[in-house]
Amino acid sequence: MNDRKRLLKRYQAHHDRKMAEHRAWAATGYDPQHRPPLEPYPDELRGLQCCATTRAGPPCKRTDIYRSGRCKYHGGKSTGAKTSEGKARQLAGYRRWLENKRKNEAATT
Repeated sequence: MNDRKRLLKRYQAHHDRKMAEHRAWAATGYDPQHRPPLEPYPDELRGLQCCATTRAGPPCKRTDIYRSGRCKYHGGKSTGAKTSEGKARQLAGYRRWLENKRKNEAATT
């Protein structure tokens, strides 16, 4: 396993552990007596970069990454509906938008 993968595994484990601590604290109604202890952020995880290949070629240098290890520009967020119902809803919305656009253009000319 290369160094980046090892660091990402450690980053994800750290993130999961902190989220579990936070959920447990939230379950107590954020009682100050049950607050999780403050621990310093691991030094080897500081400055962990996205490293996705950009369109220009060099790797992305952003350090504000998600749990997946990618930044907001290279995170692979949802690309649209996956189910047939969702796709039909998107198509209906697009057709409504297109119809309104054509009506507005006809009204202005």
